This record gives sequence, C-alpha cells and structure tokens, in this order.
Amino acid sequence: MTTASPLPNTSTPQPSATPTGFQFPPHYSFPPFFTLQPVASTRSSQLASWSTLIQAYCRHNRIFTLSLIDALNTPLFHNAALSRRLSLRDATALLKWMSTSEGGNRAEYIAPPGTSAKKKSGVEDEGGRFWIYWRRPDEWAGALEEWVERTGQKGSVLTFYEIVEGEATMKEEFWGMEGALLMKSLGICVKRGRAQIFGSEGSEGVKFF
Repeated sequence: MTTASPLPNTSTPQPSATPTGFQFPPHYSFPPFFTLQPVASTRSSQLASWSTLIQAYCRHNRIFTLSLIDALNTPLFHNAALSRRLSLRDATALLKWMSTSEGGNRAEYIAPPGTSAKKKSGVEDEGGRFWIYWRRPDEWAGALEEWVERTGQKGSVLTFYEIVEGEATMKEEFWGMEGALLMKSLGICVKRGRAQIFGSEGSEGVKFF
C-alpha cells in the first residue's frame, strides 16, 4: 500500500451528486482515500477529511445516528463508480477518532441497552451505532435557544413533538432530531438555567426562560 496523500490534485473529477442532491468533495474520487494511511501526518489529514465529509453528508440528509454495518453500503462509504469502499475496521477507527477531543468530539458511541458501565466507556464492537454530531449537543442547545428567542416563545411550554416534528420547525435543522439527542441538548439548556423540562417519558415538555 502506498502512502500517497488522500487528497487528490485539482484535476480529479468530482462524482455526480446523490439522489438527494449531496455533492461529494473531489477527494471522494481518489482511490487511496478509502484506505486509512499508515503515515501519521497523512492519516491525520485523511481522518479530518473523512470527518468533514461525514458531518456534511449527515447534515444534508438530516442523519443523526449511523449504524456502521448499514452505512458501509451507502454512498457515504461506498463509491460505486470506483468500486471502492471503506472497510468496517477503518470506518470504526474513523468514528472512534471522531469521538475524541482530537476529532472534535463529532461522534459518540451508542452502547446497546444493558451494556455495562465499563464497556460504555469505549467502542467495544465494530459496526456499532454512533451519534454523528454535525452539531454537538452544546451547539444544538444554542440553536434551540436561538430559535426560541427568534420566534418569541420564551415562557411558553413546548412539547418535544412540537420541537422536532411540528410544522413550525420543518425548516429548522433540529427538525426530525431523535428524542435522546433532543434530551441531551435540552439538558444543557437546563444546566445553563435557560430551560426547565416537565412531564413524564413520552409526554415531555420544556419551558425556556
């Protein structure tokens, strides 16, 4: 395996857009991009490029979690035109890196129900599920607070359904957000003294101050 840079020269053609209109960056058409390189400096640049691509792809498609086993067969990790795909091992290493401070904490492993506290501290299996933080929970908290301020809803009690599935929020990036991520983000608002959560599971509401 060569240690060529995972970034192509400017003459590398861009692949066509996906059916949803997402346009891949030029290095997606560069075969070595799909194998993590052994040289530390090259690998660091490659990981950063992959992280940027994953965040952009998930943001465009409003994807909040990835199951690596399933995602390996999607255009995100499989360039059919090149007959190249990221291996499960490399994809796991990539998401683990994104979960570190070096990777900007842009991913988080989702431990299966019943997993011990010890195993929850790290990725124990390849092909697991991850949160993809194209906005981290603290950034989502800020976005929610900005939306409440912009729409004049301070002091109102909003249901979780209204926030992530209501017609009034369809143009907001948090529309369609999974409940667990919404709770994580609202929890930060609560810690900041900006909100209070009411109700029981399944019928929660939140009031912003």
